[in-house]
Amino acid sequence: MIRIFFFLVNAPLLVFVFGVTLEVVAADRTLTAAHESIQAVDARRHVAALADDALEGREGGSRGGRAAGTYIVGEIEKMGLQPAGDAGIFYQRFGTMRNILALLPGSDPTVAQELIVFGAHYDHVGYGSAHNSYGPTGLIHNGADDNASGVAGLIEVAEALQQMPNAPRRSILFAFWDGEEKGLLGSNHFLRVRPESLKQFSIVFSVNLDMIGRLRGERLEVYGSRTAEGLRIALVKSNTRANLELVFDWKIADDSDHYPFIVARIPTLMFHTGLHDQYHRPSDDVELVNFDGIEPVARLAFDFLRALADDPHPRRSFRAQSRSESAASRHTLEAPALVSPGRIERGRWGMGTRQDPGETASPVVVRITPGSPVAKAGLLVGDRVLAIDSVALVDQADMVAQLAAADDHVTLDIDRKGRTLQLSLEAEPIAPPQKR
Repeated sequence: MIRIFFFLVNAPLLVFVFGVTLEVVAADRTLTAAHESIQAVDARRHVAALADDALEGREGGSRGGRAAGTYIVGEIEKMGLQPAGDAGIFYQRFGTMRNILALLPGSDPTVAQELIVFGAHYDHVGYGSAHNSYGPTGLIHNGADDNASGVAGLIEVAEALQQMPNAPRRSILFAFWDGEEKGLLGSNHFLRVRPESLKQFSIVFSVNLDMIGRLRGERLEVYGSRTAEGLRIALVKSNTRANLELVFDWKIADDSDHYPFIVARIPTLMFHTGLHDQYHRPSDDVELVNFDGIEPVARLAFDFLRALADDPHPRRSFRAQSRSESAASRHTLEAPALVSPGRIERGRWGMGTRQDPGETASPVVVRITPGSPVAKAGLLVGDRVLAIDSVALVDQADMVAQLAAADDHVTLDIDRKGRTLQLSLEAEPIAPPQKR
């Protein structure tokens, strides 16, 4: 009787918990399905179409450039995205060139007017000239990596986001820029002359894909991570599935469509798999593209965009300091701490860190004492501490306080080159004072 009575009293609770569990599992499966819908085979199809000789190198304003635009519009029309160009169409014209703009409206009225711009340029250099080609000129420059690869990634992410049963809280604009190779013309024009349908939005963030078709050793270059505090941490969290090695470059240069947004004081990231010998040459062709590499890069972009669009926190403020930071600034921050000869700095755990003004919640490890608990656990100089016993850090002072109050066993969540690791530390027993 006792068992039966207990079961009946708790049955509604069990059903409720079971129902919530089913909802969580279903949501996770939907997210996984959308994530996995980004496929190398589909990226190959898009790159092959855009880098075909028939498009004559997609120079901005040329017949090949217009043909590329027609292909892109055909793809996004299938998704049911809203046209966000001029007069209710997808195109935003400037001179003889055309940006292509498609909107995924946000679902939360409180933040739906906040716009995230996700872009990639679709033009290239045509037959090449002395001003834009490393030669030989006069031959079709197909630009398979630059930037048919980025366009393919953009199309795949847009399609994956459309598969989600619920639209993101914030609105996302999918922007295919024209005229990038002529001086970032398309992105600059958009920021100066926004289409009427987008004037009510406030642009809060932008992400740019440029040359993502040559992934080597799972190494992805990331630009702009200093343009708002906490961007690196946010990207590392989104990297759990793709698990790429992230190389954060602090340089900000006017070499792609991320730059006009940074000048406009809009936090911005750009993904890039690196330059190569075929850059701006006729040899940048389809057979050299790493399609299996486009897949994880685009999946990372999907996970980051989804998290950013649904972020419950207020919009991120632009860090003006990012414009003056450089590789030298990074070297100064991450340089190992020097210890005076003969001096031993041990402490309880054997770790020294330095606080990063652009990422206050992830102190940088700059000193490890040989033989200490952190050394035995495998911590490395250059790692960043994210959490202690799964509690995220506020800043370096918080880390010090938590470690001082910790028991003899501690787990650290570490950011190592954009990948999250967990390290277990065991404190060594403190020897009792020697009797004299």
